[in-house]
Amino acid sequence: MTATAAAASATIPDEVPTGVVLRYGVGQLGAQVFRDTPAVLLPLFMTTMLGVPAWLAGLVVLVPKLWLIVCDPLVGAWSDRMKAAIGRTPFLIGGAVGTTLGFIALFAVTSYPSPYIAAAAICALFFLASTAFSIYSVPYLAIAAELSGDPHQRNRIMVLRMFFATLGVLVGVGLAQPVILHFGGGAAGWHAMSWLFGALCLVSMLTTASGLRKVPLIQAGAVAGSLREQLKVVSRNRPFLMLLATSFASNIGQAASYTVIGFVFLYVVQAIWLIPVFILCMSAASLAAQPLWLWLPRRIGKPRAYVLASVIWAAVTVTWLWVGKGGADVATLPGGQPVNTEHLLILLRAVVIGSVNGGFILLALSMMTDTVDYQRRTQGVANEGVFAGLFSAMEKLAFALGPVIAGIVMSAFGFVSSTGGAAAQSASAITGIVLLYSAIPAALQLAALAIFSRYRLPATS
Repeated sequence: MTATAAAASATIPDEVPTGVVLRYGVGQLGAQVFRDTPAVLLPLFMTTMLGVPAWLAGLVVLVPKLWLIVCDPLVGAWSDRMKAAIGRTPFLIGGAVGTTLGFIALFAVTSYPSPYIAAAAICALFFLASTAFSIYSVPYLAIAAELSGDPHQRNRIMVLRMFFATLGVLVGVGLAQPVILHFGGGAAGWHAMSWLFGALCLVSMLTTASGLRKVPLIQAGAVAGSLREQLKVVSRNRPFLMLLATSFASNIGQAASYTVIGFVFLYVVQAIWLIPVFILCMSAASLAAQPLWLWLPRRIGKPRAYVLASVIWAAVTVTWLWVGKGGADVATLPGGQPVNTEHLLILLRAVVIGSVNGGFILLALSMMTDTVDYQRRTQGVANEGVFAGLFSAMEKLAFALGPVIAGIVMSAFGFVSSTGGAAAQSASAITGIVLLYSAIPAALQLAALAIFSRYRLPATS
């Protein structure tokens, strides 16, 4: 460790108080709702409510994400420059407010003169909302690398962050469609959902912003100069680049599957009511598994734990190829809804996927903070915001490419868009949906592991 780096971290205790970890983690609840709900619902909203063709719906999501490739690193560099003067709190506050307003606006209008005008309007609104989210999410991720110099403490921070992320998935994916239906479906349902979820985003994100105001962060200094010069420094951090490429490939598969989850339960399983139960089982399993992902990396290391979680996830994901809607009834839910054997197999998948999915996601983020710390310890300086901005930008690009891939595949297999509700689909269209939820994401996860095999984090003294 250089003298500069040692002095920078000497005033920050390695042990992070639980209250700080909780205040940091709760912000991910609202962030996850914004991250996942549009990813899952915007394609469904556009294709079933606004009549936007599936291929165009994918492009609507892609365009704002392409902007974020530039925006996220710029926000990171901006927050690095302002950190010494005002800290990162103003970014968190402004981003939280803008994200909330943008989320509500996305679903505010359910009738446009034409599907193409609808696509243009949604694209513009999502562009603004995504920019606001960048202002929040990039400094938020940077803070994780600044709270402690101990890698296991940073993993602990990420475990609590993943706890709230899982709750965000449960709300943003599992409860969104039931909330829409509860408020009557159609325009009224979409409007009610957007206001409720928008309020949740605002409260949770502002809780983190206010709760971290006076928490000391590691002050290691930053690389001077333009963003281009800072990126040159980052480009020499090989562990970071390998991890960045790994997460990019993995996230594309995740995004493609997120895009079609509603279509899977609507058209393949033909049990849209099962989504909340599925998400609940997956979320409960993920929450229960968090102690495992806190303990296992200490025993076998973060890289091996990441590989283990990824392999299990890919193996289970492939089995969606054989998902169906049949089976004998074996139980009845409160309210009289029958549950058959195929439903039970789906819920079993949810438990396994939930147990490992959160593991490899949090470990990727945890190892990202390790690469930033490696930079700080070997060079004495580290632009945490730039690292976070690049990582965030590639994640968002992946989650934009996922819907594009999904839209292209669905259109190629003959998916038919509609207005005012879901239309019947051909067997070919349903096959495309299944591939997007099984073979395609599993293959991309294996590709990510091939890249990850080149990840090495040198030891530092």
